[in-house]
Amino acid sequence: MLPNPIFWKVHMYGVMIAVGILCGFLVLYLYSKRLSIEEKLVDFSFYNGVGAIAFGFVAAAFFQAIYNYIKNPQAGFHLGNGITFIGGLLGGAGFFLIVYFILRKKMDLHLLKILPVIPCVITVAHGFGRIGCFFAGCCYGKETDSIFGVTFPGMRHAVHPTQLYEAVFLLALFGVISYLLLKKKFYNTMPLYLVAYGVFRFLIEFLRGDERGKFIGVFSPSQFWSLIMIIGGVAMFVLFYKKFNIKKIGDEASLQK
Repeated sequence: MLPNPIFWKVHMYGVMIAVGILCGFLVLYLYSKRLSIEEKLVDFSFYNGVGAIAFGFVAAAFFQAIYNYIKNPQAGFHLGNGITFIGGLLGGAGFFLIVYFILRKKMDLHLLKILPVIPCVITVAHGFGRIGCFFAGCCYGKETDSIFGVTFPGMRHAVHPTQLYEAVFLLALFGVISYLLLKKKFYNTMPLYLVAYGVFRFLIEFLRGDERGKFIGVFSPSQFWSLIMIIGGVAMFVLFYKKFNIKKIGDEASLQK
């Protein structure tokens, strides 16, 4: 298995990232139409999402540079030596929310109406992105003798293809969340995503073989942020369910609060 193979002079890592982003925006439009979300809000989410993705890649590189510096301060602080998804997610989400709060009154936007669609967008895009990581040979797991082991060039022993494990989980989560949203009109998809992915990412870190050092105590950077995601997801669920009594799409009185 070649890392980042080139077909017709095209790097497959970049192709899968592009496929993931395109699928994410396709899901945004199709699901929003299915749920009768106003076009103004969908268009805003699209254009703001483009900016959030661009800023997210910068944030992903910045966070990774911080982790690299913590691991090896003697090497100095340098951008461009890898990216991290959770760093990109935090940066992209922050950008999206800042722009939203600046424009929400002027444009009369209600984020809660489209929020349930966002986890579907993230999971499908991230799932294809992890397949890209597999092609690139990054984010690999520990050595293994199992039938699932993959030997990348430059390695003497097979390793867990944790990129594919995560891709399967994300695409399965995308299916579950989509079913709950479209068939059951379940509103709390964002808390569900935060808790589900946070738990999975925390656990799969024990299988990761690309050492990235410790961040807080015994936790790796991704494990620390995974715990934050889990806590945030639980808090968001309690807030939505208890305070706003939001259970399903269509609770217009709650959505306007």
